[in-house]
Amino acid sequence: MIQKQSEMKKTIRILVAIFFVMAFCHKSEAQNNNQPAIGHWDITVDMGNGQTVPSWLEVKLSGFRTLVGYLVTGEGSARPISKINADGNKIAFSIPPQWEMGMKDLMFEGTVENDKLSGTITYPDGKQGTFIGVRAPTLVREKPPVWGEPIKIFNGQNLDGWIAQKPQNQWVVENGVLRSPKSGSNLMTSQKFQDFKLHIEFKYPEGSNSGIYLRGRYELQIIDSRGQEPSSILFGGIYGYLTPNEIAAKSPGEWQTYDITLVGRRVTVEANGKTVICDAIIPGITGGALDSKEGEPGPILLQGDHGPVEFRNIVITPAK
Repeated sequence: MIQKQSEMKKTIRILVAIFFVMAFCHKSEAQNNNQPAIGHWDITVDMGNGQTVPSWLEVKLSGFRTLVGYLVTGEGSARPISKINADGNKIAFSIPPQWEMGMKDLMFEGTVENDKLSGTITYPDGKQGTFIGVRAPTLVREKPPVWGEPIKIFNGQNLDGWIAQKPQNQWVVENGVLRSPKSGSNLMTSQKFQDFKLHIEFKYPEGSNSGIYLRGRYELQIIDSRGQEPSSILFGGIYGYLTPNEIAAKSPGEWQTYDITLVGRRVTVEANGKTVICDAIIPGITGGALDSKEGEPGPILLQGDHGPVEFRNIVITPAK
């Protein structure tokens, strides 16, 4: 009898312990689900002297208690955040350096107030910027687009309708081809677009690297990567986010084509006649974006600061 009573008490203690553990887990889960920082944030970092850096942050719940996410800064790809420390409406985390100068971790501290995120970012080189973040728009379209008339945004004769990002412009037009013979300035359309279909032809030498920024915010990668395994940072990828289902690149020196459809956040990419990304969602801006104002129209931007590249037959069909 005494042994049975002892076993019963032991069982009750175990059940009570399990109850408290489960209650704690559910409480922690509820607290984190109510964490105001969860979501996607379009961020603008003020570095002083009129310099701003567009950035993007995702905060999400992993399991019962842990907050994780991704961060995009002014350069590079979306970087994973293994753990975000949260205390009420405050969050903080650190991540290793990527393309920044300096050996220290990047430090992020933010506070959510009135559904806005503000705080400071300390970069690996010690520079610090203050930021303001707003919740990124979903960009969901209620109806399919009605397409307008195709527009030749490159006339094959000159740079009318295009703007160089830097004062020194290396872009030239020769024999109907838009050429960037060396690394220098990016080039963007003076006209801005929201939803569109874009046809563009391009050619690059061996080892070169370029890209097309859709709305000036989402980079579709152009890079000599024939024969490599598919990656979001290689040919046909939305940089750091979307991996093509194959590398459909031709050899360097050959003319190639992209046919791109962008509706809201949903993108389809045909590379040299093959659909390599099909109606996939772009989560946020990529490194090198013009700004983080995702709800606004933006230009078509051609990357010219990485390597030589040529373009021709650039035709856009905007949605009405």
